[in-house]
Amino acid sequence: MAGATGFSHTTISRIWNAFGLQPHRTETFKLSSDPLFVDKVRDIVGLYLSPPNRALVLSVDEKSQIQALDREQPVLSMMPGVPERRTHSYVRHGTTTLFAALDVASGFVIGKCYKRHRATEFLDFLKQIDASVPSDLDVHIVMDNYATHKTASVKNWLMRRPRYHVHFTPTSASWINQVERWFAELTRKQPRRGVHTSTARSRHPTLHRTP
Repeated sequence: MAGATGFSHTTISRIWNAFGLQPHRTETFKLSSDPLFVDKVRDIVGLYLSPPNRALVLSVDEKSQIQALDREQPVLSMMPGVPERRTHSYVRHGTTTLFAALDVASGFVIGKCYKRHRATEFLDFLKQIDASVPSDLDVHIVMDNYATHKTASVKNWLMRRPRYHVHFTPTSASWINQVERWFAELTRKQPRRGVHTSTARSRHPTLHRTP
């Protein structure tokens, strides 16, 4: 920039600092082309803010390709003036997929890990949800438009259970699904910082309270 404008590096630096310019940083964004974007957002946000009586609102999604990483050396704890340190190299002990349903009102999460990420596993997870929630409540499920969520077997299962109501997020707007935020927090606290020597999977659904 200094060479192109004829100003000194110091002048360029002062201008950038004065106006808060950071040309080395870039961000990306994507606009949804869903013609029903506004209607879907209002529907889902309305569920979050004012859930129907005698009903649960569950944000459902999958986090695939979770890696079980074991560091080659023990993690060095944080010390005054020194951040936590861990080796860049690691040993990978396989991957797993976590299916999760976040109860938006209470913060409880129903979750289960699977080896694969198909409609078969998603249908099994829906059955786990059905067995975990009270039978006298309606269930409103918020989920994205992933093809696994729209297969014939999944649609037939839901149609046979009128207490289930599905709310799809707008195209390219899965960020509105609250379980995505829970996935981000889980990643920060567990896979990214932890040491994992296996992908041990639970055979039954687990119920967690979000922090």
